[in-house]
Amino acid sequence: MISSIHILGVLLTVGLLLLVSWWSGRRVKDASSFIAGGTSGTWLVGGALLGTMAGGQSTIGTAQLAFCYGLSAWWFTLGAAIGSLLLGYVYAGPLRRSGCSTLLEVVRREYGRKAETVGSILCMVGIFISIVSQVLSSGAMISSFFSISMLWASVVGAVLIMLFVLFGGIRSAGFSGIIKLILLYFSSLAAGVIVWHLAGGFTGLRDSVDAAYQSSALSQFNGLTDIESIHHRYGSLVARGAFKDLGGCLSLVLGVVSTQTYAQCIWSASSTPHARRGALICAICLPIIGAACTMVGIYMRGHYVTTDELAAMQQAGEALPAGIGVIENSAQAFPAFILRHLPAWLGGIMLGTLLINILGCGSGLSLGVATILVRDVYSNLRQGASRLSGLLQMRLSIAAVLTVAVIVALLCNNTFINDLGFLSLGLRAVSILFPLSFALWLPGRFAPRRVLLAMPIGVAAMLLAKFLSLPGDAVYYALTIELLAIILPHKSKP
Repeated sequence: MISSIHILGVLLTVGLLLLVSWWSGRRVKDASSFIAGGTSGTWLVGGALLGTMAGGQSTIGTAQLAFCYGLSAWWFTLGAAIGSLLLGYVYAGPLRRSGCSTLLEVVRREYGRKAETVGSILCMVGIFISIVSQVLSSGAMISSFFSISMLWASVVGAVLIMLFVLFGGIRSAGFSGIIKLILLYFSSLAAGVIVWHLAGGFTGLRDSVDAAYQSSALSQFNGLTDIESIHHRYGSLVARGAFKDLGGCLSLVLGVVSTQTYAQCIWSASSTPHARRGALICAICLPIIGAACTMVGIYMRGHYVTTDELAAMQQAGEALPAGIGVIENSAQAFPAFILRHLPAWLGGIMLGTLLINILGCGSGLSLGVATILVRDVYSNLRQGASRLSGLLQMRLSIAAVLTVAVIVALLCNNTFINDLGFLSLGLRAVSILFPLSFALWLPGRFAPRRVLLAMPIGVAAMLLAKFLSLPGDAVYYALTIELLAIILPHKSKP
């Protein structure tokens, strides 16, 4: 299915971005510039933010969710865009004035080293889950390109992520992010225009979905009983229920604010106005990318079934209708659209752009985890390390993080990408949002012991709500319980 022209386009696009990363990384001389830089302009900040947000979850994951639930898939990029605005216009100023270089450093200054250590561990778990999803996304794409096993595809993906960040840090993400912004917009707009042309507009998209669900077996397999339920699922922004979909959006909004990777982009700016304008650029770009991926997912729903759906149709004695194709699973919606419905030269560029954005997002998240390890964990255990040794620690930490991510990704091979994304962002928010916000705006108001206790309580509440499958999104329960644990008065022992 993939031709030599496709492969050439992928290799040229990946090579271009790696070259940009290497070129920008030549300026990195120490651990400080590797982490933040402090000289990035508006477009570098916007490129870095976009490069770390528009990864596998925003593209492949959005198309996958649209294949199953239509317009509600848009919430992932909408939530990330709102979070970018909140980070740039509410948190950027206080964070930059704090004189700190990590979010956990802000927490430590107000609540002590124990709170920093606990917050570091909890945040790393959340970010690490997202790294796993990027490794899964890159592995799935690479294995489909070159017909290699998921093991070796994941290893190759992890190595490419290392190359992106090891020699450039946040500056590498920014420079390559600008190129990715251009390529991703070209690809997204091209995909949107082609879908619009092929389907004949929104009416055509709706009609194709209606036609696909004329199969009673397919409708039954997906729990759809009539035409109204089909229109609601694919035409509503809250198809999975307002409580759940808005909760997912909330996880994205607050998770962006609570993620070290995105905060590093803000710290990397040469000034607060540049940081804010960069966040605005990211907030404008993301929903457009998400809209295009959503359209692709809906289009593929009207023209393809998965292998499981085909098996259900055959078991019911139904034949595959003419003009309907088959994909292995819903996660292949976007790559399959590119391979089967675009000219090979354009498809190669788009596949390379999609892969490069997954790698860029994975590199930014890996940098965030490594920064927490070096600045917030390792520095508490060993003082007085030189700048050169700090840079070496960063690079070794990134290599270790990605090695473990490959192992975990292989163990979670059947997990949905967006499920990991929502869980990851929600855990980050529950881990440090309240301690961080109170440290910035309400210093001296809350006892360190209560904050230290509330952080793991909130995370435990979220995991328990997930395990019990409580209504809505688990982030509601977790944030409520954590806030109450911090602010409610309690009786002191006599």
